[in-house]
Amino acid sequence: MSFPFAGRPVLVTGGAGFIGSHVADALLERGCEVHVLDDLSGGVRENVPEGATFHEMDLRSDAVRDLFAEHKFAAVAHLAAQMDVRRSVSDPVFDASVNVLGLLNLMEAGRQHGLEKVVFASTGGAIYGEPDPEVNDGGPQPESHPQQPLSPYGITKLVSEHYLRFYHQTYGIESVALRFANVYGPRQNPHGEAGVVAIFTQMLLRGDQPTINGPGTQTRDYVFVGDVVNAVVGGLAYDGSDVFNVGTGVETDVNELFGHINTLTEANADELHGEAKAGEQQRSVLDTSKIREALNWSPSVGLADGLRQTVEWFKQREN
Repeated sequence: MSFPFAGRPVLVTGGAGFIGSHVADALLERGCEVHVLDDLSGGVRENVPEGATFHEMDLRSDAVRDLFAEHKFAAVAHLAAQMDVRRSVSDPVFDASVNVLGLLNLMEAGRQHGLEKVVFASTGGAIYGEPDPEVNDGGPQPESHPQQPLSPYGITKLVSEHYLRFYHQTYGIESVALRFANVYGPRQNPHGEAGVVAIFTQMLLRGDQPTINGPGTQTRDYVFVGDVVNAVVGGLAYDGSDVFNVGTGVETDVNELFGHINTLTEANADELHGEAKAGEQQRSVLDTSKIREALNWSPSVGLADGLRQTVEWFKQREN
């Protein structure tokens, strides 16, 4: 069965970034005419795959509408975002301008020029908050879990899901929102807040001493970028609109994660703890039953193998 957008123009926003560049690779392999939109505020030009057409552009600019008018994109994989939770707290206006007004600029351009499908990178942990003991016995959080975003970042992602529902109901543009767990893997940016795997890996390879915030018992659901890409591709091929979690259903605490990476890098660093981050979420883990059934998707890369691939990529970058 051929990919529904093979031979057709598809736009990947944030396609010079970590997840977006892998998505662009996958869509090229499936025969799409791939275009990448990125302002390079977080991504790097070298990540854009050969064969994709690159447009250096702010998601909020008027030029986005001209781009849609020219290329008539059939589908969009929307991965561009202001993703720094701390920046969203210190500057919620900027956060909303990128994550909400940027999306609206994209969707207004799309509805005027025949856009059919959007797959949107949403968030699991930042939308759900701490696991509710009344839901699934406090275990992995399903899509029906109460939505209690504590940061402007989480709020803008949830608002974006609602806007996508509006565009589906009003203009018939299908959308699949994917609520990602903690994504890691090759090409992840080790700078800024995002990506504890990338931060630990680069520091340990360089002989620097990472600091674990607080006791290190905070848990997250770590999902490999290759599995996330498969979910995005599956979302584009999915006939309909819906919201799906993308994770593993497995909790790993920071101390365990550090131990894995310390061993893989052969750094033999000490496990150093610092002050806890005020208001940091203590647990996050996603129930993926829904996406397994609807998209026949499941994570195929375990944490040990995913970390090994990630460390190898960082080693090559360091040499």
